[in-house]
Amino acid sequence: MGSGKSKKQYIMKKSLFIALEGIDGCGKSTQAALLSKTLEKWGHKVYSTFEPTDSAIGRMIRDIFSYRLEADHRVIAGLFVADRLEHILNKQHGLLQKRKEGYTIITDRYYLSSYAYQGAHMPMGWVMEANALSAQLLSPDLHIYINISPATGLGRISAGRPATELFETKENLQKVHQAYQEAIDKIKDKEHIFITNGERPPEKVAEDIRKAVWRLL
Repeated sequence: MGSGKSKKQYIMKKSLFIALEGIDGCGKSTQAALLSKTLEKWGHKVYSTFEPTDSAIGRMIRDIFSYRLEADHRVIAGLFVADRLEHILNKQHGLLQKRKEGYTIITDRYYLSSYAYQGAHMPMGWVMEANALSAQLLSPDLHIYINISPATGLGRISAGRPATELFETKENLQKVHQAYQEAIDKIKDKEHIFITNGERPPEKVAEDIRKAVWRLL
């Protein structure tokens, strides 16, 4: 990767937008934190974020996930579209604004999650079309898909939390896992996607991700 000085000088010239993806339990939050530390060491100003967001729309989605509200899958898909546009366009802390400010952005989920999670329950083409404006406004420089089996995901969820959320069932994780593969096949020729094996220890996954991000720079 070259000397520390030349590496930092080169990296500072380019900010990135990176989306971490995968089924529940794949380790996205852990890898987002590790990648953030790496990029900061490389000289980047990093903004870490997530979806659903902590906006009013995002909180409504979380209430649905935790069974405090009930909604049809089509309504959930529409809420994600609205939450994502707010995530992108908010004038104070939206993604476009953070890009203008020179941040490298790491997001825990983006529109590929909608393709998979909502596309598991309705025509994926509709979900992709509904998210087309988001993709047009801001597409990731790199989607990182952390691939694990549904059984592994469910095991990690059960071990880590006292209660599961709406989509965190064996049947649904199987559907979403399959939908991720379908979605990746649909966009792989147009967007930059890196797939890593999330069944391994976190440090091994993190090393793969570091190498993939370095290649962008």
